[in-house]
Amino acid sequence: MDPRIREHAEVVVDHSVDLSEGDDVVIDAHPVAEDLVVALHELAADRGANPLVVQDRLGERYQRAFLRNREEFETPGHVEALYDAMDAYIAIRGNANVTETSDVDPETNAAYQQAQQPLLAERLSKTWNLTQYPAAANAQLAQMSTEGYENFVWDAVNKDWDAVREHQSQMVDILDPADEVRIVSGDTTDVTMSVAGNPTLNDYGEKNLPGGEVFTAPVADSVEGEVLFDKPLYHQGREVTDVYLDFEGGEVVDHSAGKNEEVLTEVLETDDGANRLGELGIGMNRDIDRFTYNMLFDEKMGDTVHMAVGRAYEDTVGEDNEQNDSAVHVDMIVDMSEDSRIEVDGEVVQRDGTFEFEDGFEG
Repeated sequence: MDPRIREHAEVVVDHSVDLSEGDDVVIDAHPVAEDLVVALHELAADRGANPLVVQDRLGERYQRAFLRNREEFETPGHVEALYDAMDAYIAIRGNANVTETSDVDPETNAAYQQAQQPLLAERLSKTWNLTQYPAAANAQLAQMSTEGYENFVWDAVNKDWDAVREHQSQMVDILDPADEVRIVSGDTTDVTMSVAGNPTLNDYGEKNLPGGEVFTAPVADSVEGEVLFDKPLYHQGREVTDVYLDFEGGEVVDHSAGKNEEVLTEVLETDDGANRLGELGIGMNRDIDRFTYNMLFDEKMGDTVHMAVGRAYEDTVGEDNEQNDSAVHVDMIVDMSEDSRIEVDGEVVQRDGTFEFEDGFEG
């Protein structure tokens, strides 16, 4: 076994979920990630935890078969009971075929996601971690060799996360007390939103691994302006390019995409909360230096901002603000490396990807 797999497992167990004696942990993984699952079991045994492997959320062929042969869905009570009983949940991305579900109707996918929402809420209420195994299919999607992708993944995962936390805390200190944020990129993106009263979180590899962002939730009805997401979105096995969203009073009033616009439309029509923003995130991990069609990594890239339509994470919503609720949470990315700026309460805090606390910043 590659020793980096053991190191990856140690980061998950000790840093991300802090597995303890007696913990019941569910590990959701495709068989291609077996080596990482084995390493996690070794560590679970060392720490006296009780692992159970499922292939529920991250399945491929059997999930496609189910979705293509059913149109109406209900929340599976037996799965909900499992999640209710567990102490921790570890999800490992890794695919045999990244486009396996690409021929499932988007409307069917939307209905399935709605039925899965109580399961998602239960998982998020527990200690959880989402990470990536460098499978060959994911390397292919990233247009990398298998070895090159392995190096990319483990360089991004096996890091000094305390140092990451310290660096990113400088942006948290700017954003957390703020009232208004404005994102400008070229002549295609100019959007403002209130974040007043909503906490800013520092993602340093606890829930998402790799980490490398700071994020918060917009006040749901405050978003105004237009955004062109110039990095592709890979959703439901389909590539959606040049996503354009126009916001008024917090709602998407117009949208388009250069490719697979119907997928975007189905996302926005999933439920009432799907056409509002649930997250504003700022990528700060410059070790993630290329786009790989994997949002777990892509949203953390330095010189980027991402926004998610749909569900807001509970921890990012202040007690006096309303949490945007939805069955979906779909992130999309804006390149901020050129002709771009982030303004916080009228002050430029990032220009062309460089933060005000970094060398080379020009306000």
